[in-house]
Amino acid sequence: MRLDKMLADMGIGTRNEIRKACRDGRITVNGTAAKNPAVHIDPDQDMVSVDGEPVRYTKYVYFMLNKPQGVVSAVSDSRTTVIDLIDCGVRGLYPVGRLDRDTEGLLLITNDGPLGHQLLSPKHHVEKEYLVTVKNPLKETDIQRIRDGIVIDGGETCLPADMRILDPHTCRITLTEGKYHQVKRMMLALDNEVVGLKRIRMKHLLLDKTLKPGEYRELTEEELRDLRESEPSVSE
Repeated sequence: MRLDKMLADMGIGTRNEIRKACRDGRITVNGTAAKNPAVHIDPDQDMVSVDGEPVRYTKYVYFMLNKPQGVVSAVSDSRTTVIDLIDCGVRGLYPVGRLDRDTEGLLLITNDGPLGHQLLSPKHHVEKEYLVTVKNPLKETDIQRIRDGIVIDGGETCLPADMRILDPHTCRITLTEGKYHQVKRMMLALDNEVVGLKRIRMKHLLLDKTLKPGEYRELTEEELRDLRESEPSVSE
C-alpha cells in the first residue's frame, strides 16, 4: 500500500497535505524520514509515525453510537449528523441504517460496506428492537394485531412482529424489516401516537447502557463476531 493512501485513509490529511508533511520531514517509516509519499509499505509490519505519533492502520472500524435526538442519520447534511459525532479521522464512515431525527438509541457506524449490506438486506430479516413510549394506554389486543402483521397507512402490510407491553404507556417492539417510520405508523394504526422511541438492539448487539446520548465506543471482538454470524432467513 502507498504511504500517502494509508495516511489519507486514516484521516491524517489530504494527499497534498501528506506530500508536504513528507517534504517537511514530519513522517517516518520505521524511524526513517519518508521523503517519498508514494513509497509502498506494509501497514501490518511497518511502523509509520506522524510528528512522532504512531499511526495504526485499520482497514475497518466499528462503533456503537447511542444516537441522541436532534441528530441526522446521514453522512453529510447542513444539520449535525451522526458522523459528526465520531472523532476518529477514518474515512468512509457511514451509519448502518437510519434512525429518525427524533429517535435515539443504538446505531452502528462503520466503513465496512459488506457487513452493512448484510445487516440491511431485506432477505436477512435482521431483528431490530425498540423501546416505545406512547400517548394512549396500550391494549392487550394490540399485541395480536402486531404479531399478525398489522396493516398501516397506504395499505401496506407489515411482517409479523413481536410486541411486549411493559406498562400502560411503554412497550418493546421487535421488527425484521425496515419500512419508513414503521413503528410510528404501526402505532397510528392502533389509534395511538409515539412520544418516545429508542432502538435498544440490532441482531445480537445490545445498546451499551453506560453510553450516554452522543457517546460511542468500538465494538468488542465478541460483538463483531455475533454481528457477522449468518442466520437462517425468515420465511415471508
